[in-house]
Amino acid sequence: MNLNKNYENLEQSYLFSTINRKVREFVANNPDKKVIRLGIGDVTKPLCKSVVDAMHKAVDEMGVQESFRGYGPEQGYDFLRQAVQGYYKKYNVSLDLDEIFISDGAKSDLGNILDLFDKDNVVLIPDPVYPAYVDTNIMDGRKIVFAHGNAENNFLPGVNDIESEVKPDIIYICSPNNPTGAVYNKEQLKSWVDYAKRNDALILFDSAYESFISNPELPHSIFEIDGAKTCAVEICSLSKTAGFTGTRCGYTIVPQELGKLNKMWLRRQTTKYNGVPYIVQRGAEAVFTKEGMEEIAENLNYYKENAKIISQTMQECGIWFVGGEYSPYIWLKCPNNMSSWEFFDYLLENAQVVGTPGAGFGKNGEGYFRLTSFGSRENTIEAMERFKKLFK
Repeated sequence: MNLNKNYENLEQSYLFSTINRKVREFVANNPDKKVIRLGIGDVTKPLCKSVVDAMHKAVDEMGVQESFRGYGPEQGYDFLRQAVQGYYKKYNVSLDLDEIFISDGAKSDLGNILDLFDKDNVVLIPDPVYPAYVDTNIMDGRKIVFAHGNAENNFLPGVNDIESEVKPDIIYICSPNNPTGAVYNKEQLKSWVDYAKRNDALILFDSAYESFISNPELPHSIFEIDGAKTCAVEICSLSKTAGFTGTRCGYTIVPQELGKLNKMWLRRQTTKYNGVPYIVQRGAEAVFTKEGMEEIAENLNYYKENAKIISQTMQECGIWFVGGEYSPYIWLKCPNNMSSWEFFDYLLENAQVVGTPGAGFGKNGEGYFRLTSFGSRENTIEAMERFKKLFK
């Protein structure tokens, strides 16, 4: 029995595990101090009424012989796939049902879809970036090259910011971006689509935060870009859209224009996956109803207002930042030239506010810091008042 030696190339601890350890140690030594967590991107608003009602109804169905369901289709029930199909029509994107695959979340699919690709593929990943992109490819032993995000390009790296002459085979794009909150416009995405087509590469487009976009000029989906169906897979989640972080449901779009990849993903899922529970899928279906969309909009607006409060505080303190407008994340430059982890420790010690060190998202994240708007309004306001006392 031989172990996968690629795991030895991973960082010893996952970023958020390190943060949790540091916070636990601080709380243990300072039990009288209230710690406010604006670090992890977890929602705090409960599931909306339409979702809860749909799930209650589905539970009742599962308790009656006539409507009980066992194994469902691994790619998702048609009622939910049709709901997703209808949602995409809002953005003038037409999808066939067999291009839509329901899953337990974007994080799972971003890792699992790598089953379809040879280990020799070269992977292009933006830096800074969500750590799972890098770690899942390190686990498989793939060569990784980076497209560098920085203050000069507002942390939206383009094709001219690629560090290597090596042609990539797989390209990761996340918009709105995690961790920076920056959003690509249609022209910028078009340049990536054109680049992928020229190089016969595949884009893995992570649109987990698309619901925060309110500007009609900004794309919600890579498939709003001409030609994207020939070179892109889109992976999305209801975690941030509808508070499903603990309920678990998402979807992946694999266009038929990608040829055998669609059937390969179906084969992979039917072999290794048994699908999202019926009860959860009924709840997810309710998200896309008129009432559901209105209810989740209230929650999204709540988080957007929190982001506005954080952004205004950064402006008042004269701290450079991006994000916060069409994203729950505010990406700021650490004050006084502190490193990311120095600022983490300083903020925890002196303000009892927890954020996420930018260095945990890649080399270009050093000297930057991520705050999230997913906290309560009360805690967000209090955290920013503490922030002002330190930096205003």
